[in-house]
Amino acid sequence: MKLKFVALCMLITIAGLHAQAPVAKKYGDMITPADLKEYLSIIASDAFEGRETGKRGQKIAAAFISTHFQELGLIPPVNGNFYQPVPLYTSIPGDIYVIVGNAKLNNFGDVVYYGTGNSGGELSCPVVFVGKGRKEDFDQVTVTGKAVVVEVESFSGFHEPLELAYQRGANTVLVFNPDVNQFHELVEQLKTYTSEGTLSLTKPSPSTQHSGVFFIAPMVAEKIFNSTLEKLKKAALEDTKKSALKKFKPGSLRYQINLETKAVNSENVLGYLEGTDKKDELVLVTAHYDHIGKGKNEGDQINNGADDDGSGTVSVLEIAKVFAQAKKDGVGPRRSMLFMTVTGEEKGLLGSDYYTQHPIFPLAKTVVDLNIDMVGRLDSAHIKSNNVNYVYVVGDHKLSSELPVIIKAANEKTKLELNSKFNDPKDPEKIYTRSDHYNFAKKGVPVIFYYDGGHADYHRVTDTVDKIDFDLMAKRVQLIFYTAWEMANRPNMVARDKKITD
Repeated sequence: MKLKFVALCMLITIAGLHAQAPVAKKYGDMITPADLKEYLSIIASDAFEGRETGKRGQKIAAAFISTHFQELGLIPPVNGNFYQPVPLYTSIPGDIYVIVGNAKLNNFGDVVYYGTGNSGGELSCPVVFVGKGRKEDFDQVTVTGKAVVVEVESFSGFHEPLELAYQRGANTVLVFNPDVNQFHELVEQLKTYTSEGTLSLTKPSPSTQHSGVFFIAPMVAEKIFNSTLEKLKKAALEDTKKSALKKFKPGSLRYQINLETKAVNSENVLGYLEGTDKKDELVLVTAHYDHIGKGKNEGDQINNGADDDGSGTVSVLEIAKVFAQAKKDGVGPRRSMLFMTVTGEEKGLLGSDYYTQHPIFPLAKTVVDLNIDMVGRLDSAHIKSNNVNYVYVVGDHKLSSELPVIIKAANEKTKLELNSKFNDPKDPEKIYTRSDHYNFAKKGVPVIFYYDGGHADYHRVTDTVDKIDFDLMAKRVQLIFYTAWEMANRPNMVARDKKITD
């Protein structure tokens, strides 16, 4: 019976898309490479200084986006304003270290701290090894009141082990990767990103439990447990039924986190388009407009962020323009639309986190978040295969069984390869958790995340407009528009028929 119902829903969805196809195609064709290039040449120009959260360039970008929304005739939804203020705190590193045995390891040396904790002095605690940091690994070891050490394949995969550790009462978390070169690269990156402050939504206060993470060189993990890298890796890979981690001898350490805190003001930028007969329901289209600002190297210092996430930002601007035109023509969406560019993504998904804690429109009536983060380039795998007609689609299957059907039907017009690689729960990069849609998904809002897969210019000054493939980008943006059009006009909200933890 259930299979018949799902099949019926699929037929209704596809039939609805076909019925709307001529109108949708008319407005989809208004999304052009030329428009996208015009907007991106402004957003990712040197004049915007890399759009770092709280800095002058981010404020200039916010003004540009809000002016665009105003010119389109969108409604300012935040008490008559296009800005949703996002109050933040910056935490500037002071005396931060880890002591193992008699060795004091200072910040930006063999350890580097990322977070907003403040220990209120030197603390000491036992340390346990939790392998890869999976739930089944934590089930083997008691971590309450202890520090935990996690091995990751990529440093970008630290988020879920971190959440699990603090949920279970750990005092602090130390993460290592066996590749020492990866660690040294990370230290150099974090010197740039955190030496002038790490942003957070809450003011840090001294506590025995902290929200941040110590990244450590692999040799530090060896020192903590008086063991070898090979033994640590073997224990992490052991069948969890053998409880190898429980048998692994704990270590001990002392540490201190000292941060100076200051207030910083930033803002999300929101434009609202009211729907017709279903205006109380909302389709949300998002991207983050912040980037990482200026570097400190000689020569070019501005990280323009053309792909990350200038491409997503201008996609939102273009989709907003097309929907606004449809409404002017008398064929506006049945549901209301919220076009939102958020701040602080590069600092920890802060702008979207703030919105989901202080939503302007009820999340229960928010049909979907279509989040766009890097859609202007090719990744290395597709360059090698000479496949220039794809987009990664992430998270569509997590909360609603209907979303994969809808996006597949919408793609009949664009004929892109919809690559679901990053939906794999074992994805070492944990892409699903790394952009703004994730905060909405945690609140139960169905999401689709559109992504190009990344490239060598990620977070470098070389992420520039001249490297964007605007023809490919326009096709991707058209796909997002067609999906949004269907979501805004279909008879019913999509089903929320899967668990948030799926």
